[in-house]
Amino acid sequence: MNRTKGDEEEYWNSSKFKAFTFDDEDDELSQLKESKRAVNSLRDFVDDDDDDDDLERVSWSGEPVGSKTRPGSFQSLSDALSDTSAKSYAPELGRPKGEYRDYSNDWSPSDTVRRLRKGKVCSLERFRSLQDKLQLLEEAVSMHDGNVITAVLIFLKRTLSKEILFRELEVRQVALRHLIHFLKEIGDQKLLLDLFRFLDRTEELALTHYREHLNIQDPEKRKEFLKTCIGLPFSAEDSAHIQDHYTLLERQIIIEANDRHLESAGQTEIFRKHPRKASILNMPLVTTLFYSCFYHYTEAEGTFSSPVNLKKTFKIPEKQYVLTALAARAKLRAWHDVDALFTTKNWLGYTKKRAPIGFHRVVEILHKNSAPVQILQEYVNLVEDVDTKLNLATKFKCHDVVIDTCRDLKDRQQLLVYRSKVDKGSAEEEKIDTILNSSQIRWKN
Repeated sequence: MNRTKGDEEEYWNSSKFKAFTFDDEDDELSQLKESKRAVNSLRDFVDDDDDDDDLERVSWSGEPVGSKTRPGSFQSLSDALSDTSAKSYAPELGRPKGEYRDYSNDWSPSDTVRRLRKGKVCSLERFRSLQDKLQLLEEAVSMHDGNVITAVLIFLKRTLSKEILFRELEVRQVALRHLIHFLKEIGDQKLLLDLFRFLDRTEELALTHYREHLNIQDPEKRKEFLKTCIGLPFSAEDSAHIQDHYTLLERQIIIEANDRHLESAGQTEIFRKHPRKASILNMPLVTTLFYSCFYHYTEAEGTFSSPVNLKKTFKIPEKQYVLTALAARAKLRAWHDVDALFTTKNWLGYTKKRAPIGFHRVVEILHKNSAPVQILQEYVNLVEDVDTKLNLATKFKCHDVVIDTCRDLKDRQQLLVYRSKVDKGSAEEEKIDTILNSSQIRWKN
């Protein structure tokens, strides 16, 4: 892209760093080491220009790149926080002078990019003018090779002022996306914030600011920081997430202080029998709910540590609540609480068992927590699917359930098979023999 004389002067006056040379050992080497923490050298490809089309084209994120480009989009908050991009590679930007036996000072931008693409060592320091640097970048983009694009961007980031760099990348969306990804990879939050502010990309600016909370260890300071994030221009869904995050940490701080006091006083039975293994601070919502169901299950809804209070405050789905409460109470072997969790009354006062997570899952969790066989049998019997019921009953040795189910199915053959699995002379064997000898049952053929 051609620039006027005024633009060129602005470049020379605004550029904060001199061009890279191999004599600049201390400062440039430290910058190179910084870059190499995020990028490693590609393996050398054979030096054959005719093989260009056979080389795998790899983006900075490790994905194949062709002529197609993905439009820039704002990641969801949860995706961004759990972003674990694959380790990526880029060509080396510098080696000792002795290794530059085929070094040429006359390489064009096109020649330089082709060498970078093959993993060859290249010096970019000869590209001093803004026009040459932009031509180098455009050649890299035209190759559709994310590693080369990133290598050139590292060079431009080092040798251009950020104002000029941002201005030029704003009209070069492919290169811009690579720079954003690279800055996320190396954790340069400050430059990312400056870039999003320049681009007026408010949601990404807000997200990048929000991520700063990960670097704050003190719970009170983190809470106050999250409070400053609430008014930022997030999407409606992410705004709700930020509010919940702040409210949860605020609640955890209160619970932690109270429980630490109760535990140290030694007067509360649950803390004496089951000392806390870790702090509740900064734990996920589901972990906080489990903690609450374990230590504060019977508390009134008006207390912050009440499970029902947590459920209503954070709109926890019924299935998630029941699953978590079951796991917590079963771990404590509080079988009465387990029974109450699944017992409902209709308007006539009749009770029945209902499990929104399915009784087969209830059985699995109860068995994992060593529930007595009498309790297991009760819940296995509540499984509606007959095959699933028989499989669970057989797996967990709920003999009465297997025997009664085979009798109800009038399946003599299966009953005979099961007879061989119970202990000789046991009550189960005697029960099976009584059923087999009954003249009141019309067995299936």
